[in-house]
Amino acid sequence: MSNRADVGVGPLDVLRGRIPASSAIADVADVFSLLGDPSRLRLLLALREQELCVGDLAELVEHSESAVSHALKLLRSHRIVAVRREGRRAFYRLDDPHVRMLLDLAVSHAAHSTMEHPERAESAQLAEAAARGPASGEVAS
Repeated sequence: MSNRADVGVGPLDVLRGRIPASSAIADVADVFSLLGDPSRLRLLLALREQELCVGDLAELVEHSESAVSHALKLLRSHRIVAVRREGRRAFYRLDDPHVRMLLDLAVSHAAHSTMEHPERAESAQLAEAAARGPASGEVAS
């Protein structure tokens, strides 16, 4: 009767050795979480193009300067963006070439794939129904 030790290293053992440790997996998930927020993603895509100050970023992404500052503080704490001060103004830039590559790949992927989002279609249908108002014969409460 043969046991696992007699067989040697199996394909699952090889694969298991290629998967990063749990702490590294958590770090990767954190990066995707940071990139997964649409507001932060807009900021990063803008900063992918050029260095910008908070006011310009806020105007560009149509959010308050406070919200933009908060997002930039989070991105800066993860070393994704860096700041340069010029007098009282702070200019931010994308500071991680790996994140730049991820953004480039994600944008390219989205442009070349026909992704279907059932949850978005359902939301759009609900929004349309709400805009039409109550169905005929129903009494609004």
